[in-house]
Order: sequence, then C-alpha cells, then structure tokens
Amino acid sequence: MGVNSETLYLKIAQNTVVTDRHVKLSDIAKMECTDEAVVRQLKQKKIYTFEEAVSTKRKKNQIKVFSVLKIIALIHEEYPSLDISNEGESDFMIEYTPDGTKPKFLNAVKTGVLWVIIFFGAAFTIMAFNNDVGVGDVFARFYEQVAGVPSDGVTELEICYSLGLAVGIIVFFNHVGKKKITPDPTPIQVEMRKYEKDIDTTFIENAGRKGHNIDVH
Repeated sequence: MGVNSETLYLKIAQNTVVTDRHVKLSDIAKMECTDEAVVRQLKQKKIYTFEEAVSTKRKKNQIKVFSVLKIIALIHEEYPSLDISNEGESDFMIEYTPDGTKPKFLNAVKTGVLWVIIFFGAAFTIMAFNNDVGVGDVFARFYEQVAGVPSDGVTELEICYSLGLAVGIIVFFNHVGKKKITPDPTPIQVEMRKYEKDIDTTFIENAGRKGHNIDVH
C-alpha cells in the first residue's frame, strides 16, 4: 500500500497489560495520522501472539519486551513509504494476563495482610521513636514546670500529642478511609509509581542484555 507525504504519530506506553493473547497494534499504541484510513488499517495489525497456556488450572502471566523499531518495521510492511514519528517509549513491555484480573478473594486476603503489617509496623516505629527520644520524660518535666504539679502520666500534653499525631498522619497521607482530602497524589501513590517505573526499566534493560527482547535484525 502506498502513502504519499503522510506522517504517522505513534505513542506506546512503557508497560501495557493485555487480556487477549493475540495482540493488535490498537491494544498497545495510540496513533494519529491525517489519513484516517491508515489508522483504521493499522489498528487491526497483529503484532504478536502469546503462547497458549498449557494448564487451565493455573494460567501464568507472560511478558515480552519489544523495541519500537520492530513495530515500525511491521507498519512498513503495510505502508513502506509512511513516515513514522515515535512519541512514546523506544523500548516497552507487554504483559499478557489470561484471566484479566486476579480473584477478588485473593486480593482481599492480600489487602488484609498488608493492613495488619502496616498497622503494627507503624505502631512499633512510633513507640520505638518515642522511647528513644524520651518523649514521656520530656512531657512530664514540661507539665511539671508549667502546671507546678507532677504529671500523673496522662495529661493534656499526651492527649494533644496523640490527636495531633493521628491528624498529621491523615493529612500527610492525604486519605480518610477511601476518600482523598485533596486531588493531589498521595505519597504512597508517588512511591508506588516510582517503584513500578524502576521495575519496568530494569526488566526491559535485563531483557535487552540477555537478547530476549523482540527487535529488528
């Protein structure tokens, strides 16, 4: 097929999850071209087929790393004279998840375990910090100096400190239950995105070094 003086703008994310083992270009890429027929044709272009799972009881995810040059080569099979401008990643990964989503029960169990670990871990950290810096002794001395009487262990200082600590945690993590206080991303969301990006980058680099990525020859 011939295309004269047309440019296809191609954008592919670093990590794309698909549920169909027959992957088409429209599953992983966003495309823009003044010739709409080119885009419609390329959206149906098959770029890869994942191996069918042997076991139906436990289907494992499969991941493949691609070079955008391979995608460009596949596009040029259909449109040899088409100019392509890559606006996305130079290397990317496609993750095939047969079932689409994990079982809800398993997700609930994992979430519950994480809640328990985070709760007790945070409580231990706070208590250890207070014990190391001697917050109780500081409050007791301060209360005696201001009030003129010895502290009985539970005063206005301890109560305000406990309430302030809870409020500070809520404000810092920007969450009250399932609702966010502000539309800004929470610190956990920021760190999770950084972690996911580091994992994807490392996986792609390792695949390239081992020659497991799908690239042009």
